[in-house]
Amino acid sequence: MGGKLKYHRRLYLGTGILESKLDKIKKTLEKHPLRSNVFLIVISRNASDQLEIFSAKQLVQNYYNKYPVYVIGIASDYEEAVEMIEKIVQECLKARGDCALKEYLLCQPLS
Repeated sequence: MGGKLKYHRRLYLGTGILESKLDKIKKTLEKHPLRSNVFLIVISRNASDQLEIFSAKQLVQNYYNKYPVYVIGIASDYEEAVEMIEKIVQECLKARGDCALKEYLLCQPLS
C-alpha cells in the first residue's frame, strides 16, 4: 500500500522514535501506513525545495507506489520533524558552509 520506501543510510530519528522499534515502524509504513502515527522527512522531488515533511498516512496515495520517497528522517510529530531539519541544516552549515541539503545528505559518508 505504501510502496517500497528508500531510507537514508544514516536515518535521522526524532527523540520520540525508539531505535528498537524502527524495524516495526518501517514495516508499518510499507504495509499499513494509515496505522502509522509518524511524520517523514524526505528529499523533495522538485528543484525549488530541498526537504519535505508530511504525515506517513499520505503514503496510501497511489502516487507513492509509483514514485517511492527517499526517507531522511522519522519523527513522532510535525514539531519534532522541524527540529530535526534545523539540526540537519546546522550539520550541513558546519560541514559544507552552505545549505545545499540535498547534496549534503546524498553524499554523506557512513561514519
